[in-house]
Amino acid sequence: MTETRKVDFLIAGVQKGGTSALFEYLRALPGIQMPAVKEAHFFDEEAAIDWSDPDYSTYHELFEADDRLRGEATPIYSYWPNALERIARYNPAMRIILLLRDPVERAWSHWKMEYAKRKEDRPFAWCIRDGRERVAVGDPTAPGHHRVFSYVERGFYGAQAERLFALFPREQCLLLHSEQLQQEPQAQIDAICEFLGAKPPGFIPRRTVHPARAIDYPSRLEATDRALLAELYRKDIARFEAVSGLAVDAWTRNWS
Repeated sequence: MTETRKVDFLIAGVQKGGTSALFEYLRALPGIQMPAVKEAHFFDEEAAIDWSDPDYSTYHELFEADDRLRGEATPIYSYWPNALERIARYNPAMRIILLLRDPVERAWSHWKMEYAKRKEDRPFAWCIRDGRERVAVGDPTAPGHHRVFSYVERGFYGAQAERLFALFPREQCLLLHSEQLQQEPQAQIDAICEFLGAKPPGFIPRRTVHPARAIDYPSRLEATDRALLAELYRKDIARFEAVSGLAVDAWTRNWS
């Protein structure tokens, strides 16, 4: 693959929003090429790339030299500072897909994933309260952000959408409900193919990828946790709905 043959689209968010299932749906389509492994983590790389003069050759090596549309899925891109800006510099014509989930449920699912991986050992209630100080301290390469403990922070979709639309024309961005992909995969994949200019598939089997591990978790999503998160997200989610035009009532009616 040459330097001039760029990646065409990205699934740029959100973590625990169904991006693994979407990755598997799209990589099965004959007109689309995805890397062998999900999450290239190229545009959020802070140590190995000189972003004043980036070398894209290792990124391009993930793809075979053919005429299929090229895409990849790294859901941290919509959250990580400078990732979207780097993407815009790399390919201003990039098409961006965001698969968005109720941010309260997303935070809970995120915590369960990290706890199951043993990257987290504190209860959920503490993590979304006092534990947010760990994010404030942050990653030294990206102050105020954290790859693991950002249970609350990754759910501020309004801020992410505003940043996205400041960098890319809206016609290059497709925002979808992850719940709809789960419930109506055929319709959602058809819509994505239309957005990408790819041939839509025939019948596709329903996929469930990376469900929560069946282990003994020390926490439950309590009503008090849900109420706290709902209050934290209320202004931002209204901002997101106004900016994106995507209805959020299916999420917010579960918050009261």
